[in-house]
Formats: sequence, C-alpha cells, structure tokens
Amino acid sequence: MFTSPTPDYLVHRITRPCICFLLLCLWTTICLTLWHFLESGHRIQQFKPPIPKKQTQTNSSSVISALDMGISDEEWERLQKALDWPGPDQQITQLNLSTSPVHSTFSIVELKQSYKVGDNISVIITARDHNKNLKRYGGDFFKAKLFNSMLKASVYGEVVDHRNGTYSVVLLLPWEGQAQVFVRLEHSSEVVQILKKYRESSFPRSHYNGHFEGPGPNKTRISEVVECNLKWGGEGSWRKHNCCCEYKDIKTGTVWQCEKPKKLSCDKLVYHSLGALENPLNPTEKQIFTKKLTNVGITGDTQAINVLPNTAGNGKMQRCRSGLTTPVPAGLYLKDVWKSFVCNTQQFNSTRMGNCLKNKIVYLLGDSTTRQWFEYLERNVPGIKRMDLHTPRTGGPLMAVELKNNIIIHWRPHGVPLRFTKMLITDLHYISNDIDEIAGGPHAVVVFTLFAHLVFHPITFYVHEVAKIRQSVVALLSRAPQTTVIIKSGNTAGLKDIFQSDWYAMQQNTVMQEMFRNIDGAIYLDVWQMTSCHYLLEDVHPGAAIIANEINMLLSYVCPT
Repeated sequence: MFTSPTPDYLVHRITRPCICFLLLCLWTTICLTLWHFLESGHRIQQFKPPIPKKQTQTNSSSVISALDMGISDEEWERLQKALDWPGPDQQITQLNLSTSPVHSTFSIVELKQSYKVGDNISVIITARDHNKNLKRYGGDFFKAKLFNSMLKASVYGEVVDHRNGTYSVVLLLPWEGQAQVFVRLEHSSEVVQILKKYRESSFPRSHYNGHFEGPGPNKTRISEVVECNLKWGGEGSWRKHNCCCEYKDIKTGTVWQCEKPKKLSCDKLVYHSLGALENPLNPTEKQIFTKKLTNVGITGDTQAINVLPNTAGNGKMQRCRSGLTTPVPAGLYLKDVWKSFVCNTQQFNSTRMGNCLKNKIVYLLGDSTTRQWFEYLERNVPGIKRMDLHTPRTGGPLMAVELKNNIIIHWRPHGVPLRFTKMLITDLHYISNDIDEIAGGPHAVVVFTLFAHLVFHPITFYVHEVAKIRQSVVALLSRAPQTTVIIKSGNTAGLKDIFQSDWYAMQQNTVMQEMFRNIDGAIYLDVWQMTSCHYLLEDVHPGAAIIANEINMLLSYVCPT
C-alpha cells in the first residue's frame, strides 16, 4: 500500500528546522572540540610530571632506579625518609647568610644546683648567621656531648633539628661528680647543601689508577698506568675520551672502568692504586666551606653540672646478642673505659682474649679501620703470629694464626672503589662475594664495615653495595645460623672536608642500620657514638684507647656472659 506524497509546503516547514538544528549541533560540536583542544594545550604547558618515586635524578644524565640498587620501591622510599635532611630552600651564595659558630649559642634549660645519676638535662641550640640574625631554617650539623676531663668521662647526645633554626639535645647524666656540656658546629646547613650537591654529582672527587702490564717486543714487559673510576648509572658517573675498559663483577653487578691503554689490551689490568683528589668547590663554595668555620665549638652554658650519687640500682645488663636495639646514648666512657647501655660489656685482657677466640676463625672485612682491629688482636692475643702471604703490610690480605688454641684471624679490604696504595686487583674482593665463600658455623665470626672509601660516590651506589651484602648475610645465616655476624658502623673522621665529611659517614650509617634493622642474627655495633664523644681528636683511624674499647665490645658479642 502506498501513501500519498507530502505536500510541498509541509516539506519546507519540516526541512528548514531540521537544517537549523543540524547546523546548531555542528557548531556546538566544533566549539566544544576547540574548547577541549585549547584547554588541553593549556594544561600541557602548566603540568610538569613528577619524577617517578622509584628513580632518583643525579646531576649527571643518569637515572638510578630502586631496581638498579637492588631494593624495592617501598624500601627506597623508607630510606629517603630516613635520610631526609632539611636545609635552605634556595642556594646560599653569601657567607654572611650562613650559620656562624661565633654567634650561635646553646643554653641548658632550667639548670639546677644539683642532679642525680640517671637524670637528664635539656639543651637548646640557637643558630645565627654572621649578621647575628636568627636562622629561619634547619639543616646545621651540630654535635653535642657531656664530658669530664679529669674522670676521662663522656657521653654522646643526639641533636634534634626543629627545622626553624633551633635544635635540642637531651643529655644523660650517667656518672657521679661534675660534668660540662660541649656543642660544636661541624657544618653549617649551607655547607651540608654543598655536600649533598657533590655527593650526587658526576664530578669525580676521587681518582684511581689502573696499572696494566703485559708482554712487549723482544721479550720485554710493557707497563701502562691509566685513570679508572666507578661506572654507575646509564651513562656512568665518569667518562673519558678514550673510553673504556669495563670490568663487571658477575655477582654484584658493579662495573669498574678504566681508560683504554695505548699499547695493552683490557685484560692486562694487574694492579690498582689510589689517584689524586680533585676539589670541585667554586670560589664562593670555598669561602662558605672554610676550615675556620668547620668543627668549631660554640659558646653557651659551660658551668659545671653537679651530679650526686643515686641509691637506686641500674639493674642487670643483658648478655650481648643479636636483636638488641642501639639506644641514644649507646654507652658512656668513664676512666677511659666504655660501658655499653646495649648489653653487658666485658673487659678482655690478653689471656681472656685468647680463651674467647679459641677454636675460632675471625673474618675482618672492609677497610683500614677493621685492619686496626686485626693489628690490635695481633698484638694482644698470646702466641698469635702473622703469616707471610707476600702481600703489602697495610694493603693485605692479612692472616694471623695461633696453633695451640686453633685461632685464625683474616683481614681483607673490600673491592673497588678503594683508596689504597698499589696492590693486586685480584686481591680486592667485594664483601658480599667474600661472605658467599664462608661456610659459617659456631666457630665463625664475620665482621664487616663499609664507609670511608664510598663517601666519594653517590648514596645510591652505597645502597646497592649494602643490598648485595645483606643478601649474602641472609644466605650465610640461613645455611649456618650459629655464625656470629657483626656490622661495624662507620666512625667519625678528622678532615671534615668535601672529601671526608662526617655528614657523609653519618648518612651511610643510617642506610646500613635501616637496611639491616630486621635481619635476624646480624649485630650492629655502633662505634660512631664511641668516636664522637671521646676526648681524643677525631681521626678516620681512631686512637688506641678507642680501639681497645671497640675490641672489648666485639668480644663481648663473641663470648657473651
């Protein structure tokens, strides 16, 4: 059935509104599209995507991820929070705006006429610049202690940064008699800002030498010395025009690189040695980082604090073992003897040392500070003799034995980067690799430290090294849970400069302590406090009195009571 056609006047009446409606829809669509486009363009100009949390950007073009460091994104976030250090929100280039040790002061809060042993006092530090103005931000690196020179007594105090130019310290009064407070400004917040800058920079503050040897014409020997350094990150933290021979450790993944020798091939690397130090500071930074403003005592309440005896007992200390936390303070010196607040510290004479180490194999791994422990035991354990391994006396590896009581003590430096005199590259092992080769057991004592030679390199590389060591320690304790594993923290040093600042070492200690916090069986031995509060001048190689007390702490864990 067909319908009749629509009249013309109705066609026009229907068609015109439809066309208008279609044109209106088209115009609306165009406007909306143009509006979205313009808005989208505007947002793109304004929005700056943040760097992913799992990566850290350095001054070089390298981006280091948590995966590169061998840890999870979550752990890297926790470490960054632990390492967080406040400071100026802009670069300070005028000396008079930096913190002044002359105008900064400390005061004891509500000082009393007398106290009792076990009481605390509170100290407030007020930072001022060279114009005597109050600082409005934190980040200064202060150190504090309580001491009595006559008693050879001292105790460490932790400085709390309130991020507004003021700081506080709670100091324990642990001995009877008199005591004084001492506070020093090791680095201003402006200097710490410089330290941060160059720690993550691609500028090589430390140089190293690679010694290549091989056959030449007519049965001669060819020797070449080239520059070497760490490769860290996508493009490496150090590059040379004639780059490069690369040496990758299979287990740790660490890459060492050397300039290509002119005559010899890359496989002819035989020796390693330290090279020159290069100061990256510009004239303005040198002015702010001047020695006369570094590690300077500040003025304050220096009157004697009277401490009376306390009849209440201190309670019995528990035996030294793994799983104990390190309090602040971790102990005190009294008559030059360290008494730990962590566990029961014993005093070991030569005879007791020998008895404690009977049937033990001790592995001391790390640097020259663990070599100091080796040398102390070598001097004091009865009958022990150093074996001639035909290695450098200070470079090692070293070994001492005592046959009657079956005592063996090893010392070995860690792998590159290492600022040691010329030694065989084959004698330089990464700590994690050495631990992987130790069978372990109740007779084995493994001690390691890692700090002084890594302050020249990014903290991300330090995290990477610690992660590998942790992996090896966990495996060792899994196959031989009765093994004694002791982590020796970094100690304070003497130079306090762009190369060897205590701020660097303190940050490394934070990483080590955080990453081993939940590892059952690993013991963290805090020597930072022991060196920070002692009366001897700070030195990267602590004095004899400190070493003796460190060894007593070590053996208190090896042979606890």
